[in-house]
Amino acid sequence: MIEVYAFATPNSIKVPIALEEAGLEYTLHSVNVRAGDQKLPGFLALNPNAKVPVLVDPHGPDGDTLLLTESAAILVYIAEKSGQMLPAIGTERARVFEQLFFHASALSPSFGQAGYFQRFAPEPMPHAIGRFLGEANRLVDLLEAKLERHRFVAGEEITIADIAHYGWLWRREFIGIDFENRPNLARWFEALAARPSFQRAEHRLSALAPT
Repeated sequence: MIEVYAFATPNSIKVPIALEEAGLEYTLHSVNVRAGDQKLPGFLALNPNAKVPVLVDPHGPDGDTLLLTESAAILVYIAEKSGQMLPAIGTERARVFEQLFFHASALSPSFGQAGYFQRFAPEPMPHAIGRFLGEANRLVDLLEAKLERHRFVAGEEITIADIAHYGWLWRREFIGIDFENRPNLARWFEALAARPSFQRAEHRLSALAPT
């Protein structure tokens, strides 16, 4: 069975959602990043970069065990293993990767930095907050415009690109992003949040975080 090391974080949520969508069985292991579990030797042996999520598939390619880090890479692996959420060829496949790399190189870093400077920086840094929160809002507005033309972010069918973006928008209040004047983004998010696979994944992942 696939094993996932994760916590209730925007990057972690992507993996159980993709596994639920694909219908693949998995076990969740809690890595409490609030308590610093990601820096313990046992976890560092899995990911020296000290980041969740991590996926371990005992039935990986060619029958070998696969240990994989980086949420975008994990999403691609799940999609290709299951034959779902990623077109096999052509323009539609390229559009999924376009959005996946946009997420990894732009949206996710801007959200992460905006959250850090608002909540964890040792002293207030208004310039940094304004820089990264402004960039996060600009990028979200790009998604709003795209979703005015398409049902999902890479076209008319749900893909791993939607799951990638959903992860950070699931925790948008953390940095002060909202859907006001973004009706298409709100429509898209509500449609995903209503899917049973998303709900199951959120329930299982949220249970890892102590109250």
